[in-house]
Amino acid sequence: DKFVVQEPSPQDRIWWGPVNRPFDPARFDALYGRLLAYLQGSDVYVQDCFAGVDPAHRIPIRIVTEYAWHNLFARQVFVRPDWTTTQDHVPRFTVIDVPKFHAYPELDGTRSEAFVVVHFGKGLVIIGGTSYAGEMKKSVFTLLNFLLPLRRVLSMHCSASQGRRGDVALFFGLSGTGKTTLSADPERRLIGDDEHGWSNAGVFNFEGGCYAKVIQLSAAAEPQIYACTRKFGTILENVAFDPVTRIIDLDDESITENTRASYPLEYIANAVPEKLGGHPKNIILLTCDASGVMPPIAKLTPDQALYQFISGYTSKIAGTEVGLGKEPEMTFSTCFGAPFMVHHPSFYADLLKRKIVKYDVHCWLVNTGWIGGPYGIGKRISIRYTRALLNAALGGKLLDVKFATDPVFGFSVPQSCADVPSHVLNPGDSWPDKAAYMQRYRELASRFIENFKKFEAGCPPEIRAASPRR
Repeated sequence: DKFVVQEPSPQDRIWWGPVNRPFDPARFDALYGRLLAYLQGSDVYVQDCFAGVDPAHRIPIRIVTEYAWHNLFARQVFVRPDWTTTQDHVPRFTVIDVPKFHAYPELDGTRSEAFVVVHFGKGLVIIGGTSYAGEMKKSVFTLLNFLLPLRRVLSMHCSASQGRRGDVALFFGLSGTGKTTLSADPERRLIGDDEHGWSNAGVFNFEGGCYAKVIQLSAAAEPQIYACTRKFGTILENVAFDPVTRIIDLDDESITENTRASYPLEYIANAVPEKLGGHPKNIILLTCDASGVMPPIAKLTPDQALYQFISGYTSKIAGTEVGLGKEPEMTFSTCFGAPFMVHHPSFYADLLKRKIVKYDVHCWLVNTGWIGGPYGIGKRISIRYTRALLNAALGGKLLDVKFATDPVFGFSVPQSCADVPSHVLNPGDSWPDKAAYMQRYRELASRFIENFKKFEAGCPPEIRAASPRR
């Protein structure tokens, strides 16, 4: 339901296609006019804030909403300005969010009654027909993905944390891969949970808050996020509760599995107040492999990291996708955030490679999916093992162990790690039928190869050479 107005100014830079669908300027003006007429005489809520904490790269924005709680969401998730200087705030972009205003597809050229339309020339985003607060956050991220790379600042759909020695790690991953959970580590300080920029000065958070999925959240496995669901001021979205006792039920999926909590970053006890960090020492590419064949962690060369980054492989998990059943579905989301990418993927990949090489960053592929068989047969890798592997990688201990070359993807798989059984490190050992394992692995490789054909023309030969073997 997202569209970009096709206008002269940015047209040549936009990656047109199924992600960035063109919208006629005249139809935008007509839709915008009807939206303003709908709001005439109504009370609206206005929030002035910034996207990006780094003063050198932040973008002033204004959020206008029909719902009060949507405006509170904007205040939570974006960067709050100094309230004494808001009279000087001149928004570069304005987001107008009106859930009760619906489009007419036949008249407006939309695909449904819901719409998100971005107009770069007018500095406008209009949203209607949906009450999902996340659309405001996604729209602002789309704006940053267009503007900042033109300044040679890499915009990233990732979380970021900082170790006790100041070492920064980035976690790329789609919903359901554990990006938010794994970055909220009591042993590390959280810079941000979802969107960041990487400039010549280091990493900075685009946001001032967090937006975490909370379905079946565990106080034992995810104590920091769980505690935030009990704090005053946190917005709970789609979460069921008892109307008498007002006690919430995070296991209730009767509305949707896409239950969310929005809260200021400061609610995480060990968050970095400045929301800034140095240049990363490690990059983690997260995937949730429902095939049960990828290793739980692998060391990547820079070119292998770029291949995985452009591919963006994972499995869709029920709860964040409309119409998806209980069984996970294999998907590829380029740059681990295809719906938000405005430029061609190779543009972002080139920026990332330059930074990986310049700052000598270690790159890892981490699978938080299944082991011992595919979904329905095997079981999901324990978060305890994933944390042990990540701690070893981020602490440098995993660099000193023996590695084996993966026969299909060519990356390096560690053969030992404290507190992790060997059959977990090598998924093939946990499958009762080794031939079935290799067959499923080759099928996954074929899907990678087929998906990457869309990007081959714009990629250098060394990245194409990082392709898996059939």
